[in-house]
Amino acid sequence: MSAEDNKRTAQEAYAAFGSGDAEGAMRNIDDSADWKVRGDNSLTGTHTGKAEIGALWGKLAEKGFSNESHEFIADGDKVVVLSTNTLDGESADVADILTYNGEGKLIAFESRSDQTVANRVFAR
Repeated sequence: MSAEDNKRTAQEAYAAFGSGDAEGAMRNIDDSADWKVRGDNSLTGTHTGKAEIGALWGKLAEKGFSNESHEFIADGDKVVVLSTNTLDGESADVADILTYNGEGKLIAFESRSDQTVANRVFAR
């Protein structure tokens, strides 16, 4: 898939996630995808596969998580999404790094941001 195809796939997934359509958001996630969570909290680590990623999303939803994406930047198999995430009423700017395989499936996801809020909300 081209960088533009990956960008479009990311935009569609973020739109689906934002509207509460988890199935649509997961449509182009590979069954063995790795979703890395940074920080020092109970969610920290690598969540592998759709079941673990779905469980992670459920935990985030319990704390009022939302995402407002501002810009999608695509280059090759990577898409960087600049967003504002809100968790438990507090917001932070985030850069999500998405990696796609040749079939246009998300195989890796990682957010780069200040983890202070997540570390407090999901304290170990």
